[in-house]
Amino acid sequence: MTAEEIAKMLEQVRRGRLSVEDAVEHLRNLPYEDLGYAKIDHHRALRQGFPEVIFARGKTPAQVEEVVRRMLSKRHNILITRGDEELYERIRKLDRRAEYHALSGAIAIRVERKIRGKGTVLVVSAGTSDLPVAEEALVTAETMGNRVQSLYDVGVAGIHRLLGESRHLREARVIVCVAGMEGALPSVVGGLVGVPVIAVPTSIGYGASFHGLAALLGMLNSCSPNVCVVNIDNGFGAGYLASVINRL
Repeated sequence: MTAEEIAKMLEQVRRGRLSVEDAVEHLRNLPYEDLGYAKIDHHRALRQGFPEVIFARGKTPAQVEEVVRRMLSKRHNILITRGDEELYERIRKLDRRAEYHALSGAIAIRVERKIRGKGTVLVVSAGTSDLPVAEEALVTAETMGNRVQSLYDVGVAGIHRLLGESRHLREARVIVCVAGMEGALPSVVGGLVGVPVIAVPTSIGYGASFHGLAALLGMLNSCSPNVCVVNIDNGFGAGYLASVINRL
């Protein structure tokens, strides 16, 4: 439950429109609901501003389906990361609002579409090969209630492509910058703007890229002081952090 929902419920109790017993029943599963194989953190939206996100990889489809079923009863926006089309078909039977984003494997159910962020979250990718990670960041930020925009395939090998779209950089409140290979793009973007740049190294590259380690180290050593870095291929973490910043 969100802080707004709890406040509304308490106001109903105060006015006599909801009994104390019914209010207790609504709160019974706070702070979590134990399914044995999972403890669903229904309290997380109240603490952190967004419900628990389901990481599908390593879970059975039946486990994910049951977690979604329980979360839907609480009217959460739901985000599943690293899913597939088979899982999506199962989730869509639970709620027709489910949307599947094939590039990233993200599945989103947007119960409410209220904009909570103060500005635009811009997701920038260096190359087309980085799009799965970039899309995960974009879907995450959008599901969390942000205005989002994308700027793709503007890597340093053709820097004029980025400079030609520089007005989008200036209009963003937070930028997520996704790049593989040597991971140079976030430093360039960081030097052009006065807002937080969240760098996401991807595992795209040839042998000495070491599956994204070279990009990660390059980003950690950025000369641009407004650049922070998340883990390799962690588009979700970048989109989540961008959303938190955008609400401040």
